[in-house]
Amino acid sequence: PLIPVDIINLVAEILKKDSGLAMGTAAIQIRDAEEFFNPNVVKVELNKRNEALIFSRAPIPWDRDLFAKSKESIPEDLGLRHVGIYSYRASFLKQYPHLSKSPLETFESLEQLRALWHGYKIGVEIFNREIPPGVDTFEDLERVRLYFGKK
Repeated sequence: PLIPVDIINLVAEILKKDSGLAMGTAAIQIRDAEEFFNPNVVKVELNKRNEALIFSRAPIPWDRDLFAKSKESIPEDLGLRHVGIYSYRASFLKQYPHLSKSPLETFESLEQLRALWHGYKIGVEIFNREIPPGVDTFEDLERVRLYFGKK
């Protein structure tokens, strides 16, 4: 409910720029260890064309050597937080309900993994400014209710 309108518009523009994408979405840089290790924060890793490779509730990528020493902090520019907003091609939306669930989708409880499993491409726009968190838990809902109560 707090997502800026310009981000909604930019996610829609992703599909205009690349006809090979079935979906578009957004991400921002993870800034602290608490967010990185929080399973309610979905992470995304990209290829060099800013297409999603994988989404996960687990901390990705896993810096084996650093985290063997400490999990108190994360290096700069380590991971991306997925912002739960999508743009879709109408043709893809017609096909999606007929696609079988992927094992990863079931395991992670992330529906976008079904698209990747079946070979569809998801373009990701990375934003350099803070995007307010979404509402994924009861605590998030209470935080947003307080925010709107103050306005």
